[in-house]
Amino acid sequence: MYNSLLVTRYSLLVLIALLLLSSCGKKEVKQVSTESKIAQEAFRLLEVIRNAYIKNDRIDLERNSTKDGYRELIGAVKSFDSVELTFTPTWVEIEDSTVYLNVSWNGIWIIRGKRIEERGMAIFVLEGRPPKLAKVLRANPFRQPE
Repeated sequence: MYNSLLVTRYSLLVLIALLLLSSCGKKEVKQVSTESKIAQEAFRLLEVIRNAYIKNDRIDLERNSTKDGYRELIGAVKSFDSVELTFTPTWVEIEDSTVYLNVSWNGIWIIRGKRIEERGMAIFVLEGRPPKLAKVLRANPFRQPE
């Protein structure tokens, strides 16, 4: 009698443990939205453009910009010895195939040994799929220092 009671309790505990494990083990996987994917792609592109600017890599800048965007970008770039530039995305708007990426930026430029610090807010307009830089609105960090 004692053995059968012990086996019954043990069996009940194993059954409860299995039920708990099976109910807790399945997690629902949420799909990433299209807007989220587009925003992540825009952030990656902006990082590529930032790095190309820091390295003064015009080929990479051209590759990741539209024709008009590249012309505007190169026309704005001023010469510098070195630069530290950080971007902090603050807002993303997506309209059809255009992405408006609002970015707060801080930069430190060294020009002929002189240190110049600037900061501002820019809106990067990205067009197409995959996105490319089409325009920079407001305080363009690539036009700095002024």
